[in-house]
Amino acid sequence: MAKDLKAEGRRKARVRRSIRAHAYGRPRLSVFRSSKQIYAQIIDDEQGATLVAASSLEKDNRAAMKTGANVDAAREIGKLIAARATEKGIKEVVFDRGAYMYHGRVKALAEGAREGGLSF
Repeated sequence: MAKDLKAEGRRKARVRRSIRAHAYGRPRLSVFRSSKQIYAQIIDDEQGATLVAASSLEKDNRAAMKTGANVDAAREIGKLIAARATEKGIKEVVFDRGAYMYHGRVKALAEGAREGGLSF
């Protein structure tokens, strides 16, 4: 188990290193998924601050979604974070998938964010 955690940490570090090299000052759209929920936040790495956040745990989202652990919920969270970002004037971000493969819920969140108006 500890060996798997080390491998996950290396994957996450490798992805973040690549993102920072290609960000050119753009904020980072970071995704975290658990077995039951999905979370997204837009982070300004220069200031070290979260600019916008959205998750399937928010009260409005819990009422609207059956569960936070499916592709439909991830797409809705992507649209929600895109709407919140455009309110703050953020149009371009860099997508940070973390240690997750770009597949399933992570891909659905990215597509939802693109539908909502973010470009990456």
